[in-house]
Amino acid sequence: MSLSSRYILGIDPGTTVMGYGLVISQGNDLTLGPCGVLRLEKYNGYAIKLKKIFERTVSLIEEFKPDEVALEAPFYGKNIQSMLKLGRAQGVAMAAALQFQIPIFEYAPRKIKQSVTGHGNASKEQVAGILTRLLNLKTKPEFLDATDALAVAVCHIFQRTGGIASASSRGSRKNYSGWADYVKENKGKAKG
Repeated sequence: MSLSSRYILGIDPGTTVMGYGLVISQGNDLTLGPCGVLRLEKYNGYAIKLKKIFERTVSLIEEFKPDEVALEAPFYGKNIQSMLKLGRAQGVAMAAALQFQIPIFEYAPRKIKQSVTGHGNASKEQVAGILTRLLNLKTKPEFLDATDALAVAVCHIFQRTGGIASASSRGSRKNYSGWADYVKENKGKAKG
C-alpha cells in the first residue's frame, strides 16, 4: 500500500439504525473521519426505510468520496426474517456504491470482531473500546452502530494490509496478526 490516502467508508446496515464511519488510511496511520447513524424507526414500511438507506448512502458517498466501501454482511441468527431485512438493507447500500462504481467489500461480523479485537466473540462494547484506543477517539460515538461501521472499515484496511500496521514503523512496515499481537509488541501505545 502506498503512502497515498485511502478513504474507506464502513457501513453497518440495518432497517432500524444504519451506522456509518469513514476511516482514512495513509501509510501506517489510521485517522477517524466522520461517523454517525441514520435512525429509521420513525419510518413505516420497509420500502421507505430502504429508500432512506439508499439516499443516505448516496449522500455519504457524494460528501466523503470514498475509495472503497466495506459493509457488514448479514448473519443468520435465530430469526430468518431479521436476516432477510438486513440483506435488503445491505443490498440497497451496495447499489448506492455501485452507482458510483466504487469497489465494495463485505465482511462477516465474526471476521470484523476477529480483525479488530483479536477474537470473533467480542461484544460491541469491546469493539468500541479497542477502536477508541486505535483511532485515538476522545469519546466513544453515542451509538454502537457507528463504532460497528468504523470496525468494518478498520477490518477492511487490516485485510488489505495483512494485519495491524504499527504506527511507529514508518520506514519499514511491520504487520501484526491481530490486536493481541500488536498490544504485546506495543505495551506503551495500547493500554487495556
